[in-house]
Amino acid sequence: MTERREKPFLDPPEESGPFFDAAREHKLLVQRCTSCGKHQFYPRKVCIACGSTDVEWVEASGKGTVHTFTVVHRGIPGWVEDGPYVAAVIDLEEGVRMTSNVVDCPREDVKVGMPVEVTFVEEGKYVLPRFRPVA
Repeated sequence: MTERREKPFLDPPEESGPFFDAAREHKLLVQRCTSCGKHQFYPRKVCIACGSTDVEWVEASGKGTVHTFTVVHRGIPGWVEDGPYVAAVIDLEEGVRMTSNVVDCPREDVKVGMPVEVTFVEEGKYVLPRFRPVA
């Protein structure tokens, strides 16, 4: 029998704090520039569209589609026991892409363009957004 190992996590950068705080409350946040109105993800201190430092956190709809995905059969220690699992890039309604996992769905049913919605999963000391098919 294989010993279950704790999942390794790097401490997130300071600008990601609000994202992880909101996830603990089952809310999905992305940033929006107050100067040009563009959304962005992953968190940054400046807008990637116009360079403004006027970025704010806004709650995302949590709805999107699978842009691309792969089935991970061999993972790093801590995740090996979870495999195989679906790692995916999700196009959110807000126009940004987020890397996550597709859950609550047989991996052979995951398709590019599949509508998904956010759900939240406790992973060690974090609560993380995952995506499941829209019912």
